Amino acid sequence: MVSLVKGQTVPLEKRGGGALTRVTMGLGWDVRKSKGLFGLFGGGGGDIDLDASCLLFDGARRLTDQVWFRQLKSSDGSIVHSGDNLTGAGDGDDEMITVDLTRLPASVTALVFTVNSFRGDTFDRIENAYCRLVDATTSAELARYDLTGAGPHTGQVMAQMNRAGGAWEMKALGVRTRGQTFHDMMDAITAAL
Repeated sequence: MVSLVKGQTVPLEKRGGGALTRVTMGLGWDVRKSKGLFGLFGGGGGDIDLDASCLLFDGARRLTDQVWFRQLKSSDGSIVHSGDNLTGAGDGDDEMITVDLTRLPASVTALVFTVNSFRGDTFDRIENAYCRLVDATTSAELARYDLTGAGPHTGQVMAQMNRAGGAWEMKALGVRTRGQTFHDMMDAITAAL
C-alpha cells in the first residue's frame, strides 16, 4: 500500500503484477469531538453528511457520466456507489464506489473522485478523513490519501485515475473547494484535470 501525498501519482497494478480489473474507492471520516465541557462527555456537535462522487471524463476533458448519491450507478453499469451515509458513524469506509475497469467504455480516460458536505458543514468539523483505493478482487489496499485538514472548505477534489496506455494510475489531488454537490465544484474539478 502506498500512502500518497498531494500531487503524487502511482501506477495501479495487482500485487505481484498484472492488470487490475475491479477497484473500490473508499471514503471514511469521523466527526471532530467538541473541545470543552461537552467534549469530555463525548459530545461531537452532531452528524456530518459527506458525499463521495465519481465523475467520468473523455479524452477531450468532457464530463460523460457521474455517479453520486442521486445516481448510484453509471449509465453503462461499470461504476456502482454503495449509497449515501448520512453520519460517518462507525469504523472503516463510510461510502464506497466500485469500478469495473473491464466494463468502462474505451472513451473514458479519467475518473475523478470528489467529496463534499451536502449540509454545508466545513472540514473544521471533520477528522480522520481519508480516501483509499482497494483491489476489489483481493481486498488489498493499493493507495491511501489523508483528507484531514481543518479549514472552511466544504468539498475536496480527492483523487484522479487516468488511463496510461493499457493500465491505470492514480494521482492524489487534494484540491480544497466549496460546494454542496460536485456540480458546485466543477470549476475546481476541470482545473485539476
